[in-house]
Amino acid sequence: MITLVTVLHVIVCVVLVLVILLQAGKGGGMGAAFGGGSQTVFGGRGAQTFLGKVTSACAAIFMLTSLTLAYHASHTSSVVRPDLAPAPSPSPQPGAPAGTTAPAPPQSDAPTAPAPTAPK
Repeated sequence: MITLVTVLHVIVCVVLVLVILLQAGKGGGMGAAFGGGSQTVFGGRGAQTFLGKVTSACAAIFMLTSLTLAYHASHTSSVVRPDLAPAPSPSPQPGAPAGTTAPAPPQSDAPTAPAPTAPK
C-alpha cells in the first residue's frame, strides 16, 4: 500500500512541475502591484484555465500523499527489524586496544591439573 502511495507521489510531483512550467506568465505579477498596476495581487483573473485546474488537483493530491507518507514514517518503529539486527559484540578486555577482543581459551578434553602450591 505504501509503495503505491510513494509511486503516486513521485508521478504527481513530476506532473505538477510540468503543469506549472506550461502555464503562461501573468505579465508584471507582483512587480505590477508595487508599480501601481491595475491588476489585483491575488485574484481578479476571471475563470480558471484548464492548466490552473490541473495544477490545483495535482497540488491537492500532492498534499494528501505527503501527509500519508509522513504519517506512515512517524508510525514505523525502525528501519532495522529486531529479528534481523546483528548480535551484540562482546566487550573488550581491560587494557586491550579498542576494537579488539581477547581470544577464547583453547578447549581440550584433558583433565586440568591442580595448581602447584608454594612451599611455606
